[in-house]
Amino acid sequence: MVDISKLTPSRIVEELDKYIISQSAAKRSVAIALRNRWRRQQVSGDMRREIMPNNIIMIGPTGVGKTEIARRLARLVDAPFIKVEASKFTEVGYVGRDVESMIRELVSYSVSQTRTRMVNTVKEDARAIAVEKVLDVLLPHKRRKTDNEDPDYAARQKRSRDKMRTKLLSGKLDEKEIEIELNEDAMPNFEIMTNFGLEALDFDFSDMLSNILPNRTGKKHKTSVVNALNNFTEQEITRLVPKDKVAEIAKKAVEENGIVFIDEIDKIANSDKHGGIDVSRSGVQRDLLPIVEGSSVPTKYGSVDTSHVLFIAAGAFSSSKPSDLIPELQGRFPIRVELNSLSEKDFIRILKEPENALTKQYHELFATEKVELSFSVGAIKEIARFAAMANDKMEDIGARRLHTILNTLLDDFLFEMPDPKLKKINVTQTMVQSRLSPVIESEDLSRFIL
Repeated sequence: MVDISKLTPSRIVEELDKYIISQSAAKRSVAIALRNRWRRQQVSGDMRREIMPNNIIMIGPTGVGKTEIARRLARLVDAPFIKVEASKFTEVGYVGRDVESMIRELVSYSVSQTRTRMVNTVKEDARAIAVEKVLDVLLPHKRRKTDNEDPDYAARQKRSRDKMRTKLLSGKLDEKEIEIELNEDAMPNFEIMTNFGLEALDFDFSDMLSNILPNRTGKKHKTSVVNALNNFTEQEITRLVPKDKVAEIAKKAVEENGIVFIDEIDKIANSDKHGGIDVSRSGVQRDLLPIVEGSSVPTKYGSVDTSHVLFIAAGAFSSSKPSDLIPELQGRFPIRVELNSLSEKDFIRILKEPENALTKQYHELFATEKVELSFSVGAIKEIARFAAMANDKMEDIGARRLHTILNTLLDDFLFEMPDPKLKKINVTQTMVQSRLSPVIESEDLSRFIL
């Protein structure tokens, strides 16, 4: 995570360039939107509340980086982020999901994210307290009357405790069995799994039952030292990171920094103004409208205001256009940016430049089997050419085509490993041609394999 105050729009674009090739217009738009969020937080007085985020619609085919741009943007500043598909939401009365559930999911994710962050800050302190608790069990403090008259008693006790602490921290006592006292919940934590839309009720049954049924205390457990250490650490973490504090910080993070990525928004656009399905599509748009405009959504952690959540929508818009959305929803997405289809040159860069390039990923995968994998310059150009050709012949799925191409190319090696005879593999242009040409030239094979 980078300090947001130091993230100028140009710096944000630089960070996105490490993972996403091309699409400079989209990167520029999200960079400005992210920086505007920090600028709003520097404004004082009532005007700060009046400044609304400029939500964005990304237009472009699948596999060109729409989701990745939004995800990397959120990761850059460690902001609460969730991806949803607009086609999953329907108006009330149709089978589907309540649109408010995306905010509830965002809050739940933020709670988990916030707790992890807070736990990391107190983990060392909790561990230190847990060590002392285990030492109290290993060396119970029993004073006798004569000990008060012995000036060396405290020093002996300290030396014994220090020796035991050294053994404990070195792991020499891990398997030693001790008896400890733990608080147990009267009812275990559980979740209700159902395909019915109970998320609207948003009850935490575990919390509700724990408030009704008392904790069982005073029960002794025999366990190993290492388990006792872990149990005491968890107890201290729970004490140092209270639920209400986590919920408070998480809610604020959602309201100030939350990002919702709504994919496939073109699927709910009314390209044809006639027909029954448009009733459902318009209903979904009207249900989305108050959330995007800014409203108070009830969650089990309290009400959350969505006025300053950044919404980034995306869609191919191949059979519709953004103007087919209802005017009110169009107005809540003032920034529209088009992403280009990827060319053969883009594929070459995608295979070589990003920090998470597929060639680098496969290199690491092969290294786990002690096999050195390398790609020649000619091989990378040929892989890019086949990917572009496959996208032209079939559906254009963008950079995702590289996954199918590389998997087909390396399939035999991935199956054969580990093999003592296989130590070094250099993928050449000739190898790429011999393995992929038969597949790409056969209409039936390319359709089912690539």
